[in-house]
Amino acid sequence: MKSREEHLVELVDETGKAHGELTVAAAHQPPGQLHRAFSVLLVDPDGQVLLQRRAAVKTRFPLRWANSCCGHPQPGESLAEAANRRLREELGAGPVELTEVGVYVYYAEDPATGRVEFEYDHVLRGDFLPAAPLLPDPDEVAELRWADPAALEADLDRDPRSYAPWLGGVVNRLLHPSGAPTPVVPPPGSSADDTAERSGGR
Repeated sequence: MKSREEHLVELVDETGKAHGELTVAAAHQPPGQLHRAFSVLLVDPDGQVLLQRRAAVKTRFPLRWANSCCGHPQPGESLAEAANRRLREELGAGPVELTEVGVYVYYAEDPATGRVEFEYDHVLRGDFLPAAPLLPDPDEVAELRWADPAALEADLDRDPRSYAPWLGGVVNRLLHPSGAPTPVVPPPGSSADDTAERSGGR
């Protein structure tokens, strides 16, 4: 099975317009190449958000708390398809109806691994039903917890090194959506039953 480090990501400009592709591994080498990504936050009926602590084998920001699920759409793959693929792979969850609540560009260097995150990040919100099962992959997720987003925003200011550097922007977009939320519609014929790929990347 091909490692996710060998998968292709979509290179974009600062407006999100695609202009090429590169492997995951190459895009995250210094100085980094701006590429499309997504960050999913699952929200329960009480407004709590699901956080995951990234597994120790992750190549970028291992053992940091982050949003429910992250990833990159491959060239030609829709956000809904890519996000539900990663929800299934990382958490054993889905499919989930997702809404885009904002986009932001961030840059972060991982001092532990030397890798770089330079991403045009689509923030996606999904409603989570409490009875829905979760089966996190230990190669992806060290642990899970639920958090109040407002309290989380305050804790990110107090203890930023416990969290992935993109989480602050993700939570900000959830609490303060930019513009009208945009439904993310899965393509016709997409299935949550496709074979999942396991890996240690973002």
